[in-house]
Amino acid sequence: MSEIVLSEVADGIARITLNNPGRLNAFGAEMAEAWERVTTEIIERDDVRVILLTGEGRAFCAGGDVQSMAEGGFSGENVTDLARVINRGQLALIESHVPVVAAAHGTTAGGGLGILLNSDYAIIGESSKIGSLYAKIGLTPDLTVSALLARAVGERRALQLVLQDRMLTAAEALDWGLVAEVVPDDQVLVRAEEFARFLADNAAWARGQAKRIVRAGVGRSLIESLEDEAVTIGTALGTDEARARIAAFAKK
Repeated sequence: MSEIVLSEVADGIARITLNNPGRLNAFGAEMAEAWERVTTEIIERDDVRVILLTGEGRAFCAGGDVQSMAEGGFSGENVTDLARVINRGQLALIESHVPVVAAAHGTTAGGGLGILLNSDYAIIGESSKIGSLYAKIGLTPDLTVSALLARAVGERRALQLVLQDRMLTAAEALDWGLVAEVVPDDQVLVRAEEFARFLADNAAWARGQAKRIVRAGVGRSLIESLEDEAVTIGTALGTDEARARIAAFAKK
């Protein structure tokens, strides 16, 4: 049986692929544990400059495995435990200094929205749909949705999404600022790979640190953020890449 979460690292880019297409890459126990393992291992690697998230099949991620829930495969305690497992993987990505790009084709819903929110730059297809849909099956947001959705689109729009059984069109998701780019459906992964390559090849350390300090700024004091900025830019100036880029820029 193939791995339910695939990972490979090549030339600075780590690709993490949700690989349960028969269930629209919905999270069950096996995927939850694999997600935590893969993400926490990837961010510890010194050779990873960018992470690219993808999904096999016709959807990026449909959230939790509702079919298994309907068959009695989960208790409330099970779901809480699995959410905590997945969250450890989420936090690994969010708190890292590695930029995360998402190629989110097709449907993204429920916990899949949380996976999307973990990315720093999301690219979707023209026919993609994105929504919450938790309340449609009597559940509440998890996997960072309640924490990150309002940061991404504002509190009022976040409430519109979690209180309705609404799926945003690609154009709406772009207008809301939930995603960065909308491209033809057959170009989602191509464009995501292209952008990941750009990040990996162009001041990757500086861009990764920029991601880190922006993400970390929420929830801490202004003075803490300013000190982090000061230390980080000083460290950046000491790198060979920054010195070379500054010299090249100055010549212009």
